[in-house]
Amino acid sequence: MTNRKKLSLLEYILELDEGELEENTKLSELEGWDSMAKISLIALMDDEFGKALSGEHIRGFNTVQDILDFMD
Repeated sequence: MTNRKKLSLLEYILELDEGELEENTKLSELEGWDSMAKISLIALMDDEFGKALSGEHIRGFNTVQDILDFMD
């Protein structure tokens, strides 16, 4: 899966317009980075990538790139 497709998935769960996210975007600066987005991210990782995402992983994410790296 391309990074653009991964970014599109993240934009969908964060309710952002396509093209809004970049790899270096800081999660703390995103208004939509809330508990619901984190739950959606956990489901996305399981459904799309077959990966279990824990709260510890999420707390370690600082930028969108951190999430993209976990997806690989």
